[in-house]
Amino acid sequence: MLKAAGVVAGAAAVGVTAAPSATAAGYAHPGLLHTGADLARMAAKVKAGAAPYAAGYARLTTNRHANSGWTANPQTIVYRGGGSPQNYATLYHDLHAAYQNGLRFHVSGERAHADTAVAILNAWSAKLTSLAGSADRFLAAGLYGYQAANAAELVRDHAGFELERFQKMLTTVFSPLSESFLVNHNGAVVTNYWPNWDLAAMTCVLATGIFCDDSARVEQAVEYFKNGSGLGAVRKAIPVVHDDGLGEWLEAGRDQGHALLGVGLMGTFCEMAWNQGIDLYGYDDNRFLKGAQYVARWSLGGDVAYTANTRRKGAIGGWSGTETASDAARTDPAMTRPIWAMIANHYTRRRGLSATYLTRAAAKSAPEGGGGDYGPNSGGYDQLGFGTLTFTRDRDPNGGGDGGRGLSAAAGASGSGSGSGGSGRAAAPAAGSSASTSPQGAAGRGAQASPDGRASADDTAAAGRGGGLATTGAADLAAWSAATGITAVAGGLLLLRRRGRTRGTVE
Repeated sequence: MLKAAGVVAGAAAVGVTAAPSATAAGYAHPGLLHTGADLARMAAKVKAGAAPYAAGYARLTTNRHANSGWTANPQTIVYRGGGSPQNYATLYHDLHAAYQNGLRFHVSGERAHADTAVAILNAWSAKLTSLAGSADRFLAAGLYGYQAANAAELVRDHAGFELERFQKMLTTVFSPLSESFLVNHNGAVVTNYWPNWDLAAMTCVLATGIFCDDSARVEQAVEYFKNGSGLGAVRKAIPVVHDDGLGEWLEAGRDQGHALLGVGLMGTFCEMAWNQGIDLYGYDDNRFLKGAQYVARWSLGGDVAYTANTRRKGAIGGWSGTETASDAARTDPAMTRPIWAMIANHYTRRRGLSATYLTRAAAKSAPEGGGGDYGPNSGGYDQLGFGTLTFTRDRDPNGGGDGGRGLSAAAGASGSGSGSGGSGRAAAPAAGSSASTSPQGAAGRGAQASPDGRASADDTAAAGRGGGLATTGAADLAAWSAATGITAVAGGLLLLRRRGRTRGTVE
């Protein structure tokens, strides 16, 4: 396992020390979706009134879940898809409130938000004993397990947080269901479940492993990403790379909402791994980039190729059948999820690669909101969101360095990701496939552009200019500005007071 450590560069400029702690297992904390460097960057940018961070933060502060007056409603058993009461919404509302309050604390320094996040998470770890229901209980474990770990990671060192009890909840309630699903797929044939079932489970296992400093779980999840038996493994979720450089996303043959969910989950998986020195974004010659570009172009209204495929369905030893997807499903350009800023910024800002469709999708969905901003149904809570605030970054001046992870030189993550990404340990393989309905939001029509990851002359010139989003050319910079309408926000909303807080060793 590549190890992350060191003091975050640039934190001193805003009077904040952001020193991620490396545990005996080699995992850096904070180190799931957000590192100490990320949190320091958000706080500094918002304090300075920089676009588009200010608009992203405004989106956070106006969400009702980010209110420090939120009170948790923990349950002993959470049911999804079967059983009674169907109370899983209570869990995801509380987890999003914990995450949003934790994030708001790191940006504003207001202790009340951290206290609220801690109270919510402690209440659930003191009461929850199991997840039950139909096959949807596996979705509940995967989706809400990774969200719980990420919310807790923001306050794991805060006074009063019951760390060991929370770790026990993750490892006894959430992760075992996800691990079981990757091994036996609920007793179904391995292709019965579309990719995002696997991806939800993989993301939960990885987040649990990192949060709990459990290398076996981390290795299981990483190995499954590369070689898993189910449809969530990267070469099965993206089975074909076409001559135009776009990687066909299998679930595009199902519907747009689930394809967006799958891309968001795979991006979340890659981001968490990256923050621990594991480059899965670049694995197999940037295969995920090609798949994400495909879905971005398709969702923006562009034509994409699709290779007909037939899946086996049914239960092992029981009913069985087949289903064929022969073409990419129809799309609604107004449909979006808060997934694009994270992926676009990685490939274009950290890595300096061309990703025009990703850039345009991110621009049209900006500023990204979070749970509660994308409709009242469960699909609006599948992603934690707020990517405009949390993932917008300046371009890495080294053109493919570590992007501010604070990794030692020994980490040596490949700039282009030639396929070598991994944990550095032999991993025990797991065995090993979608989730809720899609939310609606603002998006727009796409345009033609090179999707293959090769930087054009315009891209190279734009990269040198810097900027807020992952712009890949002058046209994309203009599109970002027009789509977001963000040029300035009243200074009084932006100059947040710092309250003598130390980041990384949170109170």
